[in-house]
Amino acid sequence: MASKFTVSHRAGWLMAGPAFGLMVMFILVPFFFAFALSFTNQRLISPNPTEFVGLSNYRQLLGVGMLTLEPVKDDAGIVQLKDGAPEYPALRSFTRKNPDYPHLDGMRELFSFNLSGDKITYVLARDVVFIKAVLNTFLFVLIVAPLQGGLALGLTLLINQKLRGINVFRTIYFMPVVVSIVVVSILWRIIYDGNNGLLNNILTGLSFGAFQPVNWLGETSTAMGAIIAMSVWQAVGFHMVIWLSGLQTISPTLYEAASIEGASKWQVFRYITWPGLKNTAVLVLIVITMQAFGLFDQINVMTKGGPLDSTQTIVFQAIERGYGKQDISGGSAISVLLFLLVLSVSLIQRYLTRSVEAK
Repeated sequence: MASKFTVSHRAGWLMAGPAFGLMVMFILVPFFFAFALSFTNQRLISPNPTEFVGLSNYRQLLGVGMLTLEPVKDDAGIVQLKDGAPEYPALRSFTRKNPDYPHLDGMRELFSFNLSGDKITYVLARDVVFIKAVLNTFLFVLIVAPLQGGLALGLTLLINQKLRGINVFRTIYFMPVVVSIVVVSILWRIIYDGNNGLLNNILTGLSFGAFQPVNWLGETSTAMGAIIAMSVWQAVGFHMVIWLSGLQTISPTLYEAASIEGASKWQVFRYITWPGLKNTAVLVLIVITMQAFGLFDQINVMTKGGPLDSTQTIVFQAIERGYGKQDISGGSAISVLLFLLVLSVSLIQRYLTRSVEAK
């Protein structure tokens, strides 16, 4: 037995060896290089020698702060107005070499809000573009994960029927998955065109000319939403297949018993289908989340991070800085932060999976 186990063990390693070697060469080794370079000032092409800068890159990326200002008042304590609104001190006077606020030096405004009516609070960042990329990525994940998963489940329930020609519909729903995301992005860029795009033409026709064409990818208020809609449409078929595989594992006898007992469709879904899909739900949610954090191709093809950085993402920033701006150290630091973020999500996945299996 021991001899057979040893031979089998050796054969397994020999078969897995090439794939394992490629993973080490193209994933593990580059990550350690990125981790080391993130503590330097390495440039892609530079005559200056590389220097160790410690956590400087991380402080630059993650540096945030808040500043609350009161309106300007005259000697009598009366609030000064400008164009009918309270006037506030210039933000630059606090973020440009102010000895009383050294921790805010070099920061820029990310956004501001006024809750009390007499004070304005600024949220500041050292790297505004990167913080916007982080916020956009989380926004993308929070919207796409439940929306894509829910739509995929709905499609699964529709096509999981014994009807003539049902395989044709399954193929149609899955077709966008097998098409290159670059090709899909180019097609949707044409659809979203602000002048003669298909979407504008359809909406104008349905409204009998009342709808005014919108530059979907050229406006900060619609660009991210347009990319989210396209991304959900493109990948929903893939997750539909995962839901379908989970649905096939549920015993048909449970549905037969429910039919005999006269259970409604909602009762069947609530007490049979959904409990049987809990493990699949965890898998679908985590897969969608991982894919969403890696959002790049759609951004690169459709908007290049614009307009006004409204569609910046973490992966796009890493590649843009590492190769576009030749800032290898900055791009490496972003990659390390993304790895830690994905690792955290993986640990949550492990916890959720254990919780589901324990029930």
